[in-house]
Amino acid sequence: MIHRILFILMMATIATHGNLASAQNGPPPAKRLRAGMIGLDTSHVIAFTQIFNDPKASGDIAGVQVVAGFPGGSDIPDSKNRVRGYTEELQKMGIEIVESIPKLLEKVDVVLLESVDGHPHLEQAAPVFRSGKPVFIDKPLAGSLADALAIYELGKKHRAKWFSSSSLRFSPGILGMRLDSPKTGPVTGCEAWGPCPLEPSHPDLFWYGIHGVEILYTIMGPGCERVVRVNTAGTDLVAGTWKDGRVGTFRGIRRGKSDFGAMVFGEKGIALSGEYAGYQPLAAEVARFFKTGEPPVSAEETIELMAFMEAADESKRRGGAPVPLAEVLEKARGEALRKIEGLR
Repeated sequence: MIHRILFILMMATIATHGNLASAQNGPPPAKRLRAGMIGLDTSHVIAFTQIFNDPKASGDIAGVQVVAGFPGGSDIPDSKNRVRGYTEELQKMGIEIVESIPKLLEKVDVVLLESVDGHPHLEQAAPVFRSGKPVFIDKPLAGSLADALAIYELGKKHRAKWFSSSSLRFSPGILGMRLDSPKTGPVTGCEAWGPCPLEPSHPDLFWYGIHGVEILYTIMGPGCERVVRVNTAGTDLVAGTWKDGRVGTFRGIRRGKSDFGAMVFGEKGIALSGEYAGYQPLAAEVARFFKTGEPPVSAEETIELMAFMEAADESKRRGGAPVPLAEVLEKARGEALRKIEGLR
């Protein structure tokens, strides 16, 4: 009996001290979301892991930790030549490597789909959509407009939480120019530029030109109706006409070294956009999205951006003739639905 009383008194003392400690130290820290990566064949996986797993991370970024990865990989050189090295590098950082996407989904709360090749994205995104876990799909959203539309439709079917973006979009000096910057006022036009190397398996602009096109759409917003493309002196010049009459252009540089940038034309003046600010701003947006479920870029804007690039390819095939975005979207829609039906 005495031992029982002493035990009760001891437990009461421990509880009292615990309550006092909690009162002094505040509530326990919120649980970090466990993130998994699909496709370990790009430098992005190293950059994101370093950002999210930094013990000094703060704000929304501090609420996410990369814990597992599925290597994936494909036959294109930039994938098969790099997947092993990046996988081993992640292992050294303490990331668990798993053998399949289903195994990955068992271990994580949120997903970063990082495969450098856009062609596997549809098949890789499908099980994530079915799981109900939010997913960020790195650029390009897909390796074809049909695949991009299939991802869009499949996302609607499963009410999936997802978004896709280049890291260029969220650089403060670029995002700050969107629509109505204090420097320019309401945007009346924009000329964006950037390097544009090609990958034979992807439509021309999907591989790297997408970064510069993302700058253009960040500043102009959606609403492009038709596209014309001209190739001169190692440069792709793509001009889009928006439904309100504004014109936005992307100049893809094939020869020589080029940074990313844009000249913005507005009602109050003309100004250069700011420079690329690295992966940190995008990581913050991804973390916020994982926390809230609210995508910072609408799926509709991303699909229009993909259609802009596909229309540019079609204009090239037609010798520079104007191509409506509605035309390429309609052409791709039937194939997209067949792809969805063919998924396992």
